[in-house]
Order: sequence, then C-alpha cells, then structure tokens
Amino acid sequence: MKTPVRYVIIHHTARPHCVVKSKCVEQMKAFQNTHSKKWCDIIFSFLVGEDGNVYEGRGWNKVGSHTAGMDDKSIGISVMGNFLKRNPNAAALKAVQDLIKCGVSKGYIRKDYILKGHRNVVSTTCPGNSFYSLITKWPRFNAKA
Repeated sequence: MKTPVRYVIIHHTARPHCVVKSKCVEQMKAFQNTHSKKWCDIIFSFLVGEDGNVYEGRGWNKVGSHTAGMDDKSIGISVMGNFLKRNPNAAALKAVQDLIKCGVSKGYIRKDYILKGHRNVVSTTCPGNSFYSLITKWPRFNAKA
C-alpha cells in the first residue's frame, strides 16, 4: 500500500468485547481462522481490545479488505466489541487515538488525514451508533470528505 494514507476508517467487530488479554488473543485467533477462509488475512489493518492493546491485522503496509473502495487508501481500525448501545472503554479509546498518532508520526498516515466511520463509506451500522456518535467529535472527523 502506498503510504502515507489519507483516511482512517473506524470499525467495530459487532462481536463480544474483550477486556483481558487472553480473551482478546482468542478473538484475534478466531478472526485469523474465519477471515483467512475468504480473504488472504485478517481484513483490518489493526484491531483494538478493551484490554488497551493494539493487535496487528494487515499492519501499515498491506492493503486491507475492511472498506470497499477505500482499502488501498486507508488504515482500518476495528475495536473488538459491539458498540451500538455503548462506547468502548477508556483504555480502548486511548489505544485507538495513540495508534493514529503513531501512524502519523511514523509517516504511514498523512498529518492532514480524514477520520471516518465505516458507515460513512458503506451502508452499515458500523462502528455502532454509540461509538459513531463519539468519533464524530474527534479531531479530523469528516463524514463527507
């Protein structure tokens, strides 16, 4: 993938959340098993657990399969859990924001990046109604750009 990318797309997995590392690792293994049957790898660039850890999917340099039409120009970050009615915990939110800062500082994400929710690009409820409301208040969010 050509970096730095212009877009950061926020997702949720719409599966149970994980707050301890062992459970988050189990979920990552499950994603590896299910995603590799249809795609060549985990579809997201990164996943974040409510344990506060960032888990690498395709990473910074490989094109993901997380957002049709945007995969080759975005980093897809998914928080593990279902956030229709609640937000990720503080540890997960901090990890997402720190990951974006890291991507900017290392030159993988443009300094003038645009943050979007998955629903801004594809017809979906992702990243969940509650979480989506929160990210609309984050710096660099732009639903239309």
